[in-house]
Amino acid sequence: MTAVLVGVLGYIAVQFAIGAWVSRRIRTESDYINAGRRIGPVLGAFTVFATWFGAEAVVGTAGQVYENGLAGAGADPFGYALALVVAGVFFAATLWRRGLVTFADLFRQRFGPGVEKLVVIALLPGSVFWAAAQIRAFGQVLSSVSDLDVALAITFATTVVVAYTVLGGLMADAVTDLVQGVAVIVGLVVLGVLAAGAGGGLAASLAAVPAPRLALLDAPFLAMVERFAVPVCGTIVAVELVSRMLGCRSAETARGATVAGGALYLAVGLIPVYLGLVGPQLVPGLTSETAEQLVPELAARLLPGIAFVLFAGALISAILSTVDSVLLASAAQISHNVLLRLAPATSEAAKVRSARLSVVALAALASLLAATAASIRELVEVASAAGSPGILVALVFGLNTRLGGSVSAAAAIVAGSGVWAVGHFAGLTETPYVTALGAAVIAYIAGAAWHRPQQSAGGGRRRPAAELAPSVNANGATQ
Repeated sequence: MTAVLVGVLGYIAVQFAIGAWVSRRIRTESDYINAGRRIGPVLGAFTVFATWFGAEAVVGTAGQVYENGLAGAGADPFGYALALVVAGVFFAATLWRRGLVTFADLFRQRFGPGVEKLVVIALLPGSVFWAAAQIRAFGQVLSSVSDLDVALAITFATTVVVAYTVLGGLMADAVTDLVQGVAVIVGLVVLGVLAAGAGGGLAASLAAVPAPRLALLDAPFLAMVERFAVPVCGTIVAVELVSRMLGCRSAETARGATVAGGALYLAVGLIPVYLGLVGPQLVPGLTSETAEQLVPELAARLLPGIAFVLFAGALISAILSTVDSVLLASAAQISHNVLLRLAPATSEAAKVRSARLSVVALAALASLLAATAASIRELVEVASAAGSPGILVALVFGLNTRLGGSVSAAAAIVAGSGVWAVGHFAGLTETPYVTALGAAVIAYIAGAAWHRPQQSAGGGRRRPAAELAPSVNANGATQ
């Protein structure tokens, strides 16, 4: 057993211990899903940052920039950082004040139980694909530092992640995200400093980058809009982000922590961008198939002994902090918004058990996908856009207007998902996401126009669902 594997296993043991420690304070469903609304600004900022800063942000971005220059960083980190800031400024406080337990609760309040379940179903595939991508990356890292084959490593990775996610819920995720965030930052800063030194210094290494590789915009306008729309819009409606907003101790904390997490994401995300830009000088000869090996290759060349062990732990950190968040947030929606709706009189202890079992079930599905998918990138491409166009449209209309109801929201979600799927998989348009957003807006407005006469014919105007928002108890849970 190598020193690297021993270090990685030790790091994983620490994460499990944190989950076990936090689990002692879990008494209610809100404790498990929303951390009892006790997350403060520092913990909130780090959990937002660490949740998004996964394997793609490190090895994927560096590989894209190595291959395509600065234009390869359009979506990550610039697009995702922008998305987090936008979500914090315009959505975090408003969502927190609604007293939600999960993101889908908003759609039940505003549009009814049918739309609530439709949102859970529409967002689930993207979350599972994203979790599978991270589990696969985790398995590959374990396989590279041990004698385990990838399939066995993926199984082990899933077991570890499920163990501490099931134990501690959102608060365990947030605390481990703080540990993981610090590890990622330290590891990348050390690697960046050593890479700059190997390139003759920061200024000299950047000066040696050919000018064409420094162009950020390298495509027609609509193509650039499409490139940024996917991370920005998809992130705003991501259940794992909303769960962190809802777990904060106040609306102001939710807003500030989300914006700070986005700023931290951009700052740290520039390090893989730098490594990708100077990569051809330090590790020449990588191809499009091997470009994602740039960061591991640099780490192996530049980091001696214990430093490489710490960096492997940092890479594990980036992966773990993403996959546990996705599994918990998605499982919470399945349990709270689907299963428990069938048994509303369930005790708090049973609600916690239901959420934990949902985590296990989703993890098993994600593990199966991770073991059978052709590549991480294949999983991530689907995860970035599936289900989100129509949900974003319904969210914006639902929060800011009284226009439309359940028919409008359902029409937008179905139209957005359907148009994106056809455009993406059939290749009928180069901008499937932007097209899906437009289709969702049209469907929402058309649904509102069609449904309004139906309401009038029934003998009076219905009160908007927004006026029927439930009361909120002291813990922030809906009643």
